[in-house]
Amino acid sequence: MPQATAAPSASPYALPDLVCFAHLHWDFVWQRPQHLLSRFAQYGRVFYVEDAFHHPDQVTPHLEIKERQNGLRVIVAHLPAGLAEAEADQIQFELLSQYFTEHSINKYVFWYYTPMALNKSRHFQPVLTVYDCMDELAAFKFAPPELRQREQELFERADLVFTGGLTIYEAKREQHPDAHPFPSSIDKAHFGQARGPLVEPADQAGIAHPRIGFFGVVDERLDIELLAALAANHPEWQFVIIGPVVKIDPASLPRPANVHYLGGKDYLELPAYLKGWDVATLLFADNESTKFISPTKTPEYLAAGNPVVSTPIRDVVRPYGDLNLVHIAADAEAFGTAIKKALTQRDDVDWRRRTDDYLATISWDKTWQHMVDLMQDRLAAKAPAA
Repeated sequence: MPQATAAPSASPYALPDLVCFAHLHWDFVWQRPQHLLSRFAQYGRVFYVEDAFHHPDQVTPHLEIKERQNGLRVIVAHLPAGLAEAEADQIQFELLSQYFTEHSINKYVFWYYTPMALNKSRHFQPVLTVYDCMDELAAFKFAPPELRQREQELFERADLVFTGGLTIYEAKREQHPDAHPFPSSIDKAHFGQARGPLVEPADQAGIAHPRIGFFGVVDERLDIELLAALAANHPEWQFVIIGPVVKIDPASLPRPANVHYLGGKDYLELPAYLKGWDVATLLFADNESTKFISPTKTPEYLAAGNPVVSTPIRDVVRPYGDLNLVHIAADAEAFGTAIKKALTQRDDVDWRRRTDDYLATISWDKTWQHMVDLMQDRLAAKAPAA
């Protein structure tokens, strides 16, 4: 698992306990929630409440507590299967209420990644409510039909709304008066390791060059038709795909000899894989689930020193395409042409300088500190006059 991040040198941290409700498992893929909440946990208590686990056999409802980075506590409710939704939510509310009492969680901020958590949390009384809207969840495969209605309720309850990118901000700012864009950021020191000496991972070492790489969750957002066409059009290239396969049938993935699926990897391992690539890609399809995404991997690829080719995702075009830091291509032929150009880009001193100049303007530390400043301002405004 990732090590604790260096403490941001910034204004004093003075927030209550933070309770996060998330649809993402903490131990699944290290991404935006982990980057931000592991920083909060350096300064105060953080409780990360995951979706409940429903057992097929009988089980006494209880909470499982797992300690993670910087003392952050992951909370998972274990429930018997077959409960009605309202009953499951009520049991979770009671379990959480008891846990709050036992651990003196009296003054707390609620931080939501999913509006679906409202039913088990709406009767608590947080001193501040934050909705970090990192994705348009309603557009994802298997999204609950009531998600949009719950999100409207969360907008009414939220004091602050943060968004995971500019495109989703442009949609959500119409629904909340205190919305702020916080696009995907970067841990430059971590991914910058790929520019130095690293041992080649064993499962990648035997793959020939040129290597064209992608890492991330392999789901309905991956353009498998594009991947298949690229592999067929360019048998001289080796395509390395890293990440867990979810929500799609693994049998639907193209499997020619020059496409290599290496499975999910720990966040700490990623720089070693990136070092061995010749070009990194964002092979995203053009569909409802990708309309609002702001891929964290864009600056991560660049920090590793890799040339990048992407489909025209709006939050990649702006700013990376507009600044000529990333090649943008909409179809297989154009994508192949862009990869050919990118294969020569490592020797482009001007591109590397401009890339590093841009990356110097962003970091998860800066994002986190800006969020803290906004939260402290809103808490001060809500506090009763002395």
